[in-house]
Amino acid sequence: MDRPLPFWLKVLYGSGDWGISSVNMMRSIFYALYLTDVVGLEPRLASFGALVGLIWDGVNDPIIGIISDRLRTRWGRRRPLLLWFAIPFGLSFVILWSAPAWSSQVALMAYVTFAFMLSDTFTTLVAVPYMALTPELTRNYDERTTLISFRTVFQLASALTVVVAAPMIVDAALSAGATQQQGFMLAGAIFGSLGALPLLLIGLFVRETSTPEEQASMPFRETLRVAWKNIPFRYAVGMHLLTWSAVDMVTITFPYFLLYWVARGNLLAKIHIFGIDLALESAFFGILMWVCILFVPFWLWMAHRRNKREAYMLGMIFWVIVQFLIFTIQPGNTPYLLVLAALAGIGVSAAYVLPDSIFPDVIEWDELRTGRRQEGIYYGIRTLIRKSTGALVIFLTLQLLGWSGYQAPPKDVIQFTQPASALTMIRLLVSPIGAVMLCGTIVLAFFYPLSREKHTRIQRLLKRRQEKAAISE
Repeated sequence: MDRPLPFWLKVLYGSGDWGISSVNMMRSIFYALYLTDVVGLEPRLASFGALVGLIWDGVNDPIIGIISDRLRTRWGRRRPLLLWFAIPFGLSFVILWSAPAWSSQVALMAYVTFAFMLSDTFTTLVAVPYMALTPELTRNYDERTTLISFRTVFQLASALTVVVAAPMIVDAALSAGATQQQGFMLAGAIFGSLGALPLLLIGLFVRETSTPEEQASMPFRETLRVAWKNIPFRYAVGMHLLTWSAVDMVTITFPYFLLYWVARGNLLAKIHIFGIDLALESAFFGILMWVCILFVPFWLWMAHRRNKREAYMLGMIFWVIVQFLIFTIQPGNTPYLLVLAALAGIGVSAAYVLPDSIFPDVIEWDELRTGRRQEGIYYGIRTLIRKSTGALVIFLTLQLLGWSGYQAPPKDVIQFTQPASALTMIRLLVSPIGAVMLCGTIVLAFFYPLSREKHTRIQRLLKRRQEKAAISE
């Protein structure tokens, strides 16, 4: 059980995060801008549609987690869901970007809300069982960190591809005479199909090696109650939700920040890098994600040399400093912007690698307490809490943009200036507010109770219990 996993399995399993991350990244960065500037929804109205969709996004995770835990087939608990829903997952991502040209704001809000809920349901049906496979592939403390690092490389590579390629795909569609709406649909079709393939391959070839024997099912409320008594789980999920709530706020507002503050309202702003003309958002996020990928081995080394908690605290402290510096960026100062993008990538890399490598350890703590393994419900509850908070963050962000006087640019304009009040709000959202959220993750990491030594002791106790059970049989 503690033997190193084969290299091909690490690569194949890690590739599954390509699809999930590409979908989430495109949605996180471009969906709010798509709703306000392409679909034409007023930000405060768009926030209600996003809120409903994201609440459903959180609610369905523990439900599917429980289904995944209780599913019993000759192919295992997780693989059937990947086999059944990988292709619908890819198709639903096209629907997400297919809002019709209706004049009614209410009708448009209803449509985009339905499309979001449909796409998210299929995303959850593959994401929860995929993530729940992590502790079932290995129980080794360091091997899990290595496995997560493979996931992170694909996660960041897909994010890098999305932030660079998605604007280019939309621009190419516009150059070919298509609409901006059709350009987003084309990007959704490309990334949806590329994302579905590795998840399907994982369902076909990856085997669950530590699936427990079938246990009597617990009522849903009792399952939630037992899970919440897991103290390390509370800390781990708190770090996760604060980190990604900050990321949600920053990624939603950063395209607005780049277009309306840095580029002074030039909606077609480009920057020349390495002989290529890139959209400003492609350059910023592209550099950030590239540095993220480069620093994955560093954070892996740091977690092995020290421990996951200390490495995570170091990464978050660095990111907080850079996050505050973003507020000092002035209009037109693109060299400074790109330097901060590279520095931010160092901290963001820690946020991608370390929380997910910490989380599987809390499942052994629960198994030691309860005698049960419930990976699916734990990942589902974590996502429920994180996305419920994320829904509130997105709702408040769009509400604040609306109340600050943000105005959607008229169709076919290439230069548009936002009111000073809207620009101030955008700057606050991308910098100090997000930085304060990240400070909370440092506090939680400081008090996180599971060290490497404690996890090793848990593993010994679990092994002793299993040996006693085998003898008694």
